[in-house]
Amino acid sequence: MPIARPTPQIRRYQEWLQSNFGLSFQDYNHLWRWSVTDLDAFWRSIWQYDQIESPTPFEGALCVDRMPGAVWFKGAQVNYARHVFRHADAAEARGQPAIVSENELGETREIGWLELKRQVASFALALRSLGVERGDRVAAYLTNGPEAVVAFLACSSLGAVWSVCAPDMGIQAVTDRFVQIEPKILIAVEAVLYAGKRLDRRATIEQLQKALPTLRATIAVENAHALRKLSTGPTFAEAISRADDAVAAFEPEWLPFDHPIWVLYSSGTTGLPKPIVHGQGGVLLTAMASAKHGDLGASYSDENFGERFHWYSSTGWVMWNAQVSGLLSGTTICLFDGSPSGPKESPDWSVLWRFAARHRVTFFGAGAAFFANCKKAGLQIASCGDLSRIRALGSTGSPLAEDVQMWGTLQFDAIGTANIWWYNISGGTDLFGSFCTGNRELPQIPGEMQCRQLGSAVEAWNDAGQPVIDEVGELVCTRPIPSMPLYFWGDQDNQRYLSSYFDMFPGIWRHGDWIKITSNGGCIIYGRSDATVNRFGLRMGTSEIYSAVESLPEVLDSLILDLEYLGHPSRLLLFVALREDCNLAEEIINRIQGAIRSRLSPRFLPDDIIHAPAIPRTLSGKKQEVPMKKLFLGHPVEKVINRETMANPQCADWYIEQARAHVAGRKTLDGQKIDRGI
Repeated sequence: MPIARPTPQIRRYQEWLQSNFGLSFQDYNHLWRWSVTDLDAFWRSIWQYDQIESPTPFEGALCVDRMPGAVWFKGAQVNYARHVFRHADAAEARGQPAIVSENELGETREIGWLELKRQVASFALALRSLGVERGDRVAAYLTNGPEAVVAFLACSSLGAVWSVCAPDMGIQAVTDRFVQIEPKILIAVEAVLYAGKRLDRRATIEQLQKALPTLRATIAVENAHALRKLSTGPTFAEAISRADDAVAAFEPEWLPFDHPIWVLYSSGTTGLPKPIVHGQGGVLLTAMASAKHGDLGASYSDENFGERFHWYSSTGWVMWNAQVSGLLSGTTICLFDGSPSGPKESPDWSVLWRFAARHRVTFFGAGAAFFANCKKAGLQIASCGDLSRIRALGSTGSPLAEDVQMWGTLQFDAIGTANIWWYNISGGTDLFGSFCTGNRELPQIPGEMQCRQLGSAVEAWNDAGQPVIDEVGELVCTRPIPSMPLYFWGDQDNQRYLSSYFDMFPGIWRHGDWIKITSNGGCIIYGRSDATVNRFGLRMGTSEIYSAVESLPEVLDSLILDLEYLGHPSRLLLFVALREDCNLAEEIINRIQGAIRSRLSPRFLPDDIIHAPAIPRTLSGKKQEVPMKKLFLGHPVEKVINRETMANPQCADWYIEQARAHVAGRKTLDGQKIDRGI
């Protein structure tokens, strides 16, 4: 039977505001307006409503109101892990596990709340014995299993700074990330099972050990078949094995509100990936606000199984962090470690649905591309087991097409879950949160996100810096959010941080997405407005792709364009300029693909590789990524091409002709042919 639907979390919050402060709101849009107008009152209310603890008083919620540089809850002390484990006794008494995990072999592990607390304490003490102190960085190279959750919570407990990369990333991509933060400890998995294949990662770990001179120890999640052991400290199994009085007495440390919790990475168009530092308090507070939108919490009951939250993700995507944050609400998190579609030779898009049925998942999330692939494969969800407990479908990573959402709704209608709630969201790694999100009480319109998130002052701005409604504009945020980055690691004078978000509109966060905000408060994302590649929710800087492609001797230069736009998946065009004695033969195409696959990830393989006469550059030598992207998206030539600023204007006509051919085969958003002067 479908689970009961208690009062939505946002409704409960509104009733609490009315009862405690006499605040009432006509509708959600009025509530949102208050939340972004009186930021101090709103975020203080989240603190109080969710009973966030601090042993010391604080001066106010928003003590310094500016971007960047906002100061939140000055004087407060918090700890993410401490907040998680305040649910342990009650959840354990209900018989709810903290983690349910399964891999491709069907091997399942359940970890109870008290057992998770013990493992985290044991691992934290192991880290402390290796010399880990507050502010030290711990790097992890792990899959989406319990090990990553335990290790992260242990780092949070000590005030160590967590950073994780997924094992499907190539050695160069991982090294480029970790080398910037100078980690003291590496936690790594020796082997990975993915798409039916066991992948040995020991050679990669050894390369990381050589590339990271600051390492004091490596803690390996060992492979039973390994011929040589890579741990230079305890193994992971040894690190979580303690059960003595010290473990029982361990308590997470109280930390300043803005103490760093983790480093996430978001690539730009030049240089190494941006190492984004978020704070303990900001992450905790924003996660609690997001949980209200996701209607997530322990109040859902299904024969004492409670809420079970699954969002398919690799550890390299911010949705892994969001999935772990389900623990903050006393929710069981359900982890799947493996491919969502099985072996490449015989893809099976029922894998995750059958996993959800086995483990009584109530909230099922994935990237928009996953749902699109299920539709293309003709999957009948009703054949995947009992999915009647699923009450919400979460989607992010790229815009969810209308027809895909309608397909999913009809699929759930067929299994008796009428009008399934789609929780479509958009935010990002940069702020660990959502700008646009859902609300179970609002109407659902396929292709739209239902609303802007509470506390997020999101607007669409035109080129003149004016807010617009029912028009596409730049996504901006005009007021600070607690989970905005503290800084970028190693960023001198904050220059890279400023140029990443505040160069177009000083003092205003410009996110890099095209957005339309409708007159009813809904939001539609139209893709990236800058040159960063967004591939099924995973972002990669063009510079990293260039590094891989241009390492080949045949490739003189290259240009990558991500032509993601509403209703269509990411489409990558790779232009390559080759040596005069080379043609774009199959052998070279295979080598280019191999370089990207091995150094970065198969996720970033281009859809088309095109032999170009040259790569357009400015007089200062910069690749003209943004103008070329706009050209191929149909913008007028005269507005994006300025030959006087080009170092090689002779190649402009070739690109204009290529763009004309590309655009001629594409439709606009309203279904008409594009003709914008090309």
